[in-house]
Amino acid sequence: MPKISAVIITFNEEMYIGRCLLSLEGIVDEIIVVDSFSTDSTEDVCSKFNVKFSRHPFEGYVEQKNYALSLAEYPHVLALDADEALSDELKKSILEIKNRFDYDGYIFNRLNNYCGKWIKHSRWYPDRHLRLFDSTKGKWVGPNPHDRFRLNPGSKVKRLKGNLNHWYYASFEEHFDKVNRFSTISANEYFKAGRKAGPLTAHLHMVWSFFRSYVLNAGFLDGYLGYSGCLITAMGSFLKYSKLRRLHLEAKKSNKAADDIRR
Repeated sequence: MPKISAVIITFNEEMYIGRCLLSLEGIVDEIIVVDSFSTDSTEDVCSKFNVKFSRHPFEGYVEQKNYALSLAEYPHVLALDADEALSDELKKSILEIKNRFDYDGYIFNRLNNYCGKWIKHSRWYPDRHLRLFDSTKGKWVGPNPHDRFRLNPGSKVKRLKGNLNHWYYASFEEHFDKVNRFSTISANEYFKAGRKAGPLTAHLHMVWSFFRSYVLNAGFLDGYLGYSGCLITAMGSFLKYSKLRRLHLEAKKSNKAADDIRR
């Protein structure tokens, strides 16, 4: 039977990591945790499980996850975030295909818990992710913080039954904080890639993001929390492109000042 390495990156995940590790028992054959020097009890929680724990400076989500892959003993890898856990149905699905991997990668539906409620509409479900794969046939890619595992061309992929449970945000405050941080990271990545934003770009992306999630993807069926989640997420889109525009304006101003000095 092929063996599976579970790979997780962490930073201050004491609230969630225990539940994640518990869901892996009897499913995987080793667990790799790469920590970015947590200041809470993440390491203490991990020490209660059969985990290979290591520390590595955080250079970006893509970079950290590829580094963690390099530590895995087995080529077949189950990649989870610390705030995720396998549902019972997904555990069963993984055990069924573990006897024989007929595909290069397996996709899971991710079910998100938002402020204590499981969100079953909007763009949050089914939130499909490739999380079980042959690590020799691809790598983590994408602009931070939106990493994804990309398989080589010609690879075969299948979706497994069962949900990957994800404790998304415990409060509005946590959602606002992460939206602000991630919009800054995304804006910087876009700026480095040469992406630009016009005067109306941020507003248009915000409106489209909310309309797509709340109306087209039926986020209204999740009630008040569905509305709030779609709205805050749309604000994240606004912030990302507003910050990108500001970066270009500041760069333009700086270049003009440099030109004036040279004259």
